[in-house]
Amino acid sequence: MAKARPLAVIVNKDGGAASRAGDALIDQIKAAFATTGISVTIEAIAGDDIAARVETAAKTGAVIVGGGDGTLGSAAAIAAKAGATLGILPLGTRNHLARELGIPMDLPSAAKVIADGHKRKIDLSSVNDRVFVNNASIGMYPAMVRVRDGLQKSHRLPKWIANIPAGWQTLGNLRHHRLRLTMDGAAKPIRTPLLFIGNNVYSLDLGKVGQRDALDDGKLSVFAVSPNSRAGLIGFGLRAMIGKSDSDRDFATLGVCETLELSSHARTIEVAVDGEIIRLQTPLRFSVKPGALEVFAGPAK
Repeated sequence: MAKARPLAVIVNKDGGAASRAGDALIDQIKAAFATTGISVTIEAIAGDDIAARVETAAKTGAVIVGGGDGTLGSAAAIAAKAGATLGILPLGTRNHLARELGIPMDLPSAAKVIADGHKRKIDLSSVNDRVFVNNASIGMYPAMVRVRDGLQKSHRLPKWIANIPAGWQTLGNLRHHRLRLTMDGAAKPIRTPLLFIGNNVYSLDLGKVGQRDALDDGKLSVFAVSPNSRAGLIGFGLRAMIGKSDSDRDFATLGVCETLELSSHARTIEVAVDGEIIRLQTPLRFSVKPGALEVFAGPAK
């Protein structure tokens, strides 16, 4: 009998957990898979080179990627196009997708999920052909992330510390965006400092803000932040930081849809896509791709 081909494990060495672990991370991943019965090859490579390597590995039918949600968004698009199953090692800061797939945060348990072989299909969404697994946003958040990333690079600050001065600087340069949204053909003008578009329906219920009940509902969820003053936005930011956002006070639910077109007077607009900042030409066109990606996941609850 032919020996099974090793699965490729591709790690973003520039990611938060990977950069902190350094050279020890490869040994930790080897140890995590050693007891699973799965043979793997492990590469830690620069974030800019991840896509090309994942594209090659995905041709084998499955690929394992270690990184945060931004890394996974890029890998998900490639795996889906190739019809490959994506395995996830949660090596980011928040690891939203991994948590919602029931993947434990420690490497041995995450490796066991892949070895157990339970698979499920989830939706992907896209904006102007850029795929995302969690969400995209316009306004304050991408502006804050841009400032934060600059502070991290120039002052070597941890992300959580850089968030504080970045948040204050963004509030000091507060601007509101006048946008025209067309959701499933229905047009609506809005003015907001922050627009959020989720892949699937995000909850605003107390204790569940920012969580999804399903990853395969075939919908986009669209929210705008309600506070317009600096004081109101400071309050919103503080509540969000401690997970106590008030759905009635903080958000205006604009709707749930399958397609969204966003128009602006600006020719281009800055968008945070799974936390990665890109600039796209307007109009922005969002759509959902039901069941586009197969992933290794924890057992269904």
